[in-house]
Amino acid sequence: MTDKRLSEMPDVASSQAPQINGTLNWVGMNRIALPLVVNDKNLGENKVNAFVQTYVNLCNPEVKGIHMSRLYLLLSEFSENQILSAKNLREFLSHMLDSHEDISDQASLNFEFDYVIKRKALKSQFSGWKDYPTEIKATLKDGNVSLELGINVPYSSTCPCSAALARQLIQEAFHADFADKGQVSTEEVEAWIRSDKGSFATPHSQRSIAKVWVKLSDELEDFPITDVIEVIEDALQTPVQTAVKREDEQEFARLNGHNLMFCEDAARRVKNALNTQESVFKDFWLRIEHLESLHAHDAVAIATKGIVDGYAPLLSR
Repeated sequence: MTDKRLSEMPDVASSQAPQINGTLNWVGMNRIALPLVVNDKNLGENKVNAFVQTYVNLCNPEVKGIHMSRLYLLLSEFSENQILSAKNLREFLSHMLDSHEDISDQASLNFEFDYVIKRKALKSQFSGWKDYPTEIKATLKDGNVSLELGINVPYSSTCPCSAALARQLIQEAFHADFADKGQVSTEEVEAWIRSDKGSFATPHSQRSIAKVWVKLSDELEDFPITDVIEVIEDALQTPVQTAVKREDEQEFARLNGHNLMFCEDAARRVKNALNTQESVFKDFWLRIEHLESLHAHDAVAIATKGIVDGYAPLLSR
């Protein structure tokens, strides 16, 4: 039996006309806390705690507002009963529009979460947990669904210029110590290099971030989160570490020494790597940030795939 009091409660959004008639591009909610299970193409199911934005447009100029509670309850039901996969997300956008029949013809969702995965140490048997800030954007417009995946991948970058300047100082220090000797033995050189004088000068390195957005292929059913991470880390070769013993730190130093790079070098590496993934990523946008240890400012490089009607080379997304 229907509660009479509920039926008599005022519904201003439905009963009153808008103060000014007009359409609106998007109306919805931001920062909805939601636990989810994400389906990763490689790792399978992974639990995350997300913040969600949910929107529909208001295409009927005579309607005062949207049904926000319907969108919230749909999201809550999705969280409890479904896994967040590319396939399920496409279907869910249709349900959002069904809940706003005659009011909306577009829908949009944005999920933000830290994607935490276990990473092995470089040399030792240890491992640790590493988080990758991740976003998933989904838009339904004109009957077509667009899915985008954004990931921040941290890494280390060592400046090539700084490395060359450091080598010159080491050379000068070596010459000052051995200039008066006509001949120097291998043992003497090795001892000098292993002493504090061998690090007479060191190049500067900094934590850096590769921010990447990719437009996913329509055929994908799961999210290729770890695939994107692996492509970027393989291209850069110097991912930041979790558990570290001395042998891991030494290997990290070796990798940095063998992968000297300006932000331009890093951007070209990532761009070339993403260009090889055409079957998975239809388009991409990337922003490389070297959080300088020499300067008080940061060094930045931006690149896109460069396709017609693709990502614009915006400074940020």
